[in-house]
Formats: sequence, structure tokens, C-alpha cells
Amino acid sequence: MTHVRVIALFIVLLLAIPIVAQMPQEKVDLDAIYKIKDEGLNHSQVMDTLSYLTDVYGARLTGSPQIRAAGDWVKKKLTESELVHVQTEPWGPFGRGWTNEKITARAISPSVSFPVIAYPKAWTPGTNGPVEADLVTAVVTNDQDFDKFRGQLHGKYAMIAAVPEVQAQFQAPGRRLSDDELQNMSNQPVQPPRGGGPGQRGAPGGGRGNAPNFNERRLKFFLDEGVIATIEPGQGSGGTVFVQSGGGRNLTDAPVPPQVVMSVEHYGRLWRMLERKVPVRLEMDIQNKFFDDDLNSFNIVGEIAGMDKADELVMLGAHFDSWHSGTGATDNAAGSAVMIEAMRILKATGLKMRRTVRLALWTGEEEGILGSRAYVTQHFADRTDMKLKPDHSKFSAYFNLDNGTGTIRGVYLQGNEAVAPIFQAWMQPFKNLGMTTLTIRSTGGTDHLSFDAVGLPGFQFIQDPIEYNSRTHHSNMDVYERIQAADLMKDAVIIASFAYHAANRDEKLPRKPLPKPQGGPAR
Repeated sequence: MTHVRVIALFIVLLLAIPIVAQMPQEKVDLDAIYKIKDEGLNHSQVMDTLSYLTDVYGARLTGSPQIRAAGDWVKKKLTESELVHVQTEPWGPFGRGWTNEKITARAISPSVSFPVIAYPKAWTPGTNGPVEADLVTAVVTNDQDFDKFRGQLHGKYAMIAAVPEVQAQFQAPGRRLSDDELQNMSNQPVQPPRGGGPGQRGAPGGGRGNAPNFNERRLKFFLDEGVIATIEPGQGSGGTVFVQSGGGRNLTDAPVPPQVVMSVEHYGRLWRMLERKVPVRLEMDIQNKFFDDDLNSFNIVGEIAGMDKADELVMLGAHFDSWHSGTGATDNAAGSAVMIEAMRILKATGLKMRRTVRLALWTGEEEGILGSRAYVTQHFADRTDMKLKPDHSKFSAYFNLDNGTGTIRGVYLQGNEAVAPIFQAWMQPFKNLGMTTLTIRSTGGTDHLSFDAVGLPGFQFIQDPIEYNSRTHHSNMDVYERIQAADLMKDAVIIASFAYHAANRDEKLPRKPLPKPQGGPAR
């Protein structure tokens, strides 16, 4: 009996050998990668592109004249690179455009006068010229605080938040991912069940649930009281100020007062002077402008036409918009410039691709991934009902870049197990550039989610964080000088190679099961 079992096992193993040997291996075109590396590392234009987007056109707030001018320049550049079907595709409505055209601010006291670093929040009004007035503290944290300040704020600048403590920076603001961190990312996390059963988190009446309504009431209070502007301390330190929005984009949104974010060091100095009964006056000149002529926005697209599978599609993308206090360098001129460069590399090398490769640069990402979501809804499927459009079946992959200036270290697979061996093969020639890691984990907050939400393979690359969350993300320090040129050059090479191989493999990339409809109106 034992002898029979051994023979049976031997036969099974023998039969298995040709099966394993015949398993298809993912093809990697090393000749193409040589050409891509040569063009991207020895003839790069990525920093020239980035300088135009940041230095010449500056901040690219969705709806602003700056983003429209930058979009026109990109269309011209893509056309010069011989992409086809280069155009802007409108979407909307988005709402009013807005730009800050001027801000000057200085403090005046009986003994000293000095300039302060401050920025207005987006979609807030200005001061209609220079205004000098008293500075007061007015910290309102609940409805009972309204009565404490009622009738005391008219014609004054109001500091509306307590001064935060500023810690020393004992750790460098910039860093790269360590081998241990990358190894940890490659492991699938398992979340143990929470006690208390479902439905226990986020109970009605919780603290955060009331925050938006209270903030609206607080802003209305300051507006009704006639403050010249509210002032808040910025997150960050060392002159870094993180600034986003404070007003509504829609014509029907409630009016708000001018709102300013000030560097924490200057905010603290003014606060302490008032604590010591030293009177302080501020002079500010804030000129903000709204644009109501076109309430829609746009995405920029351009293609390299495919060959025998030209009706199938590989997409590269990054968001084109930014916030307004810096020049949107790491968030996300870096991603936009890399994707433009990847397309230039593919054209310059003359490599042939079976599928069409399409570039898309999105607007409205900072306000809720609006541009890419509108595009996916128009072209592929509406996530609310999951009714698929014809192009859904012809789609292969979307690759996104939106985590700053850092070099690519791997890919978030978004739970797509089947694509792992494919990407593993494609990564192999780039391990000498630091790309080593695949993680089954998902990452959020950017435009690949629009594709993933309707069952299309959408991926964001793992990047070294550099100074992204500590210094540049949504801040006045998000400028050209914070960019790592060598990292962007490597990123463009890697993405060009991924696009090339996705465009030329026999089959489209494997997909996860279709998600269920998410309900609610598409945004």
C-alpha cells in the first residue's frame, strides 16, 4: 500500500512539471527600458516643465485665471510633443473662481512696527483697500461664548484661536522610507474586530458631528459683528503656513468675513503683547477677486495612439490644481510634470504601443477629487448606479502620481492580488532606482480612487515622503526649491515603462470584482 502511494505521488509530481513550465511569464522588454532610461535620465525636461508650472504660472487654484493660463501652456507643450487629441474637457459646475491679488500686513504698537507673514483663506473676501484697526482676541469655542464678545468687535481685527505651543524640530522634516518601513508596508494588515458591535462609532451628537454647523454660526457671528478680518495661527512653524479655504464657491453660499492665517511665530508675538496689555493695531491690505463668468472647470487630455489594440486604453494622470499660498510644486506640479515627461519620453523614444496611452491632468482634486470623478462618470461608469458604459470594458489601467517630490518605491495594489506578479516583473529593472515594494494595501486621497470606485484598475505609487506632510503639503513653502530633481527624473522613467508594458501586454490588467453602487448623487 505504501509503495502504491509513493508511485502515485511520483506521477502527480511528474505531471505537474510541464504545467509549471508552461505557466506564462510576464514579458519585460529590456530594450525598451534601456531607451526609456536613456531618454529620461540623460535628456530630461521634467524640471523645465515644473518651473513653468510653478515659477511662471504659480498657484493653480481651480477656477482661477492662473490655472486656465497654465492649462493653455500645457496643451501647447503636449502638441509640440506630438500627442494627438490634445484638448480640455469641461466638467461642472464647479463654482466661482477666486484669486488673491495682494496681501500686505504689518503690526503697529506704541513701541514698534513690523511686518507679519499672513495669507487669506481661499474663497473669502478682502478688505477693499488698506485698513488700520485695533487687534483683539476673541476665542469663541461654543455658543455661550457669543455673548462674551457681542458688541465688542466692530471695526477690529479678531484673533479667534488660542496661541499654540511651538515645539522644537528635533526630527528632520525630510526623510526617505527605510527598508523596515517598506517591509512593513508589504505585509497585509489585519484589523481585529472592535468590541461593542456594529454601529457604536460615530453616534449622533458626537463632537465632530456638530463642528461644521458651529463653525458656520461662528463665522456668521463675526460677520454680523462687523470684524474687519478673523486671524488664526497657521499649522507648521519656521515660517511655514498651511492654508486652504474658508468660504463657499457657490453664488448661493452664505457670506463670510475676510479670513487670514498667520505664521504661528508672528501670531504668538501679537498674542503675548495683548496679554501684557500692550495695544496693537494691524494694517492689512487684502485684495481678493472672485470670477463668476464660467462656473465650470476642465481636465486636460492628450494621447499617443495605439496600434492593433488602439481602442483599448491605458491612462496616466495627476491633479493639476493646487492651493494658493505657494506655487503648488509638490502638490501637484510634480506629479503633473512627471506625467507630461513620461508621455514625452514615450514619444521621443519612438517605441510602438499596441494600446492607446492617454494622459489626463485633473482639476478640482483639492476640493474633493471632482475632476477625475466627473471624467470617470462621463466616460466609464457612474459609481452611484454602476451602469457601465462601453469604454469600461476597453480600459486596462490608470497610474497616478500625487504624493510629492519623492522617488517611487513601489505600488499600492488597492487589494488587487492578481496584478501583483505582473507589477513584480515590471519592477525588477528598477530595483537599482529604489523601487522594491508592492503592498496589497489601499491608499486614499487622490484621483486613482475615481477609477477604483467603478471597478477599474487604478493605482497610486508609493513615494518617499521627503518633506511632504511636514513642510510642503498645502503650504506657502510648496515651491520649486523643495523639489528633488533626480527623484522626478526617476519617477518619469518608471511610469513611462509601466505605461509601455501595460499598453503592449496581450491582455488588459486583471480587475477586482465590480463594486456595488454607492448611491447618492455623483460629484
